[in-house]
Amino acid sequence: MDLNDVTEQLEDVPGGQVATIVTHLEMLDKPVLPATSSSFAVKPWRNPSTDDYRTLFRKVGEPWLWISRLLMDDDELEAILHHPAVDISLIVDGKEPVGFIELDFREPGECEIAFFGLVPDQNGKGQGRWMMNQALDKAWRDDIRRVWLHTCTQDSPRALPFYQRCGFRIFKQQTGQMTDPRLTGHLPRTAAPHIPIFS
Repeated sequence: MDLNDVTEQLEDVPGGQVATIVTHLEMLDKPVLPATSSSFAVKPWRNPSTDDYRTLFRKVGEPWLWISRLLMDDDELEAILHHPAVDISLIVDGKEPVGFIELDFREPGECEIAFFGLVPDQNGKGQGRWMMNQALDKAWRDDIRRVWLHTCTQDSPRALPFYQRCGFRIFKQQTGQMTDPRLTGHLPRTAAPHIPIFS
């Protein structure tokens, strides 16, 4: 990047904040899913308790500073988790949960892949395409015209090109800031070591 080209547009990030670029992607037609296989299985996770959900959410999301569900109170989170238009599936290795897929159908005609991820020691082992097939197979119900998701610069650098290879297309980008959850105690300071702590 040539900073001389962007210096006039740069804005300072206050201490304690993390700057991010959010990329929104969508799919407007049901794809032909490639054949995949996995030793993992998909298991419906109906009405999980907020404690069980947050435990897995934290395991999956800590490397990427996932924080939203950790900030919600129990009633607010439970209203989402137990909503009939929210579909949550566990990814299991034998009986051990190693990830989850959360699909949000609350907007008529649309499905948001709200959360999609594996625990850190399962990342990069070739399970992603199989897992996305499971998500898309569930997402494309008869009344669905659009499936979408978002990723950000805190996520794995492999995430955006992976979603694009799966057939998603970018329709919007946004910039923003959030309070660093490592400084508030919501996540340990060892989380997301690729993102500097600026206090």
